[in-house]
Amino acid sequence: MVQKIVLSNGVRLLCEKLDQVRSCAIGVWVLNGSCHEPEELSGISHFIEHMLFKGTKTRSAAKLAEISDAIGGQVNAFTTKEHTCFYARTLDTHLPVAAELLCDMLLHSRFAQEDMDLERGVVLEEIDMYEDSPEDLVAEILAKACFPGQPLGRPILGSEEALNRIDHKAMADYVRRTYVGENVIVALSGSFSQSDVDAISRMFSAVPSGAPSALSVPRYQPACVVKEKPIEQNHLLLAFPTMAAADEGHYALAVLNNILGAGMSSRLFQRVREQSGLCYTIYSYTSLYAHCGVLGIYTALGRETQEAALHMILDELKRIKRDGVTEEELARTKEQLKISLLMGLESTTARMNTVARAEMTYGEYRTPEETVERLEAVTAADVYALAQELLDFDRMSFSAVGSVSSPEEYRAMLTC
Repeated sequence: MVQKIVLSNGVRLLCEKLDQVRSCAIGVWVLNGSCHEPEELSGISHFIEHMLFKGTKTRSAAKLAEISDAIGGQVNAFTTKEHTCFYARTLDTHLPVAAELLCDMLLHSRFAQEDMDLERGVVLEEIDMYEDSPEDLVAEILAKACFPGQPLGRPILGSEEALNRIDHKAMADYVRRTYVGENVIVALSGSFSQSDVDAISRMFSAVPSGAPSALSVPRYQPACVVKEKPIEQNHLLLAFPTMAAADEGHYALAVLNNILGAGMSSRLFQRVREQSGLCYTIYSYTSLYAHCGVLGIYTALGRETQEAALHMILDELKRIKRDGVTEEELARTKEQLKISLLMGLESTTARMNTVARAEMTYGEYRTPEETVERLEAVTAADVYALAQELLDFDRMSFSAVGSVSSPEEYRAMLTC
């Protein structure tokens, strides 16, 4: 059971009490990510995430770290395309300290220029790290090509040029506009008391009122893009546009994705790796956003085997589109998804994430039982119909990083 409290300033407090645990996870979710940023401030949301740990009006960065260690749990943060989250997990006895710490970071971070100048270098190193990770890079270049000139196509970390333009005033002004009541969700899961809830409500009542900024609707276009990089393997990514996160069809998509390439028994893993030995890594995945989504298929292998692997991938896509899935595959996949969901919810941090994401996606909490019921309702006919709709090869996109062939050569390999 999740209790939802809407404070007078618009902050939403979501509370899921679990009597069988001693830990508690609290997350502060700001509904602002890289998709909300103007191009000239690309990367500012992630930069803010870093700066929240660099000191408040009453606490230095060292003091924040000292308190985090003293409560013996985990304090961390992350930024996505559509939101920023900073959170803590600790014992219930330390929840008041953890909540006050996060509230202080939200409301009173200094964003001192000297700290920003130092931390900017850390973020630039992080960008370089991603450049050195071809698995991440191949997805970044494809997003940029599929959503050209649009926020969804820009990297979460931003660019060196944009980061160098962000100073104390730009960051403080951006926080003032975006870190406002209706843009903030505080999610709590685990062991806590009513007095904890009352105290957290009072703390976050200090968040200034304000309405969330609107997200632009992205426009997808098929693309084929390559990037030369002196590495041993070629990293390849195929992608298809899908529905948005709130679309009820995402349950059938989860089933389709799992059967296609999300496990060791999946068709792509068995065909391309186990039966043919063409690669070590191959998988499919979904990324769903407020207005759209992507189904991706990734593999890494040598240049000499890439064409054979691509032909096998396309063959499996055509086969699932032509014949659908078997009842045996459907039953196995539903059980896998159900087990993954239920086992994941044994963590208070995972439950806190689930509660907050449900609120952001649907505006309400869906119990694990409701989610399982929706998964169980997916039929082979649903998956077949979805494959017919989504696996449109005229709208397929492709990217490659490594000792790559030309876009024209890849287009020829991918001709169906």
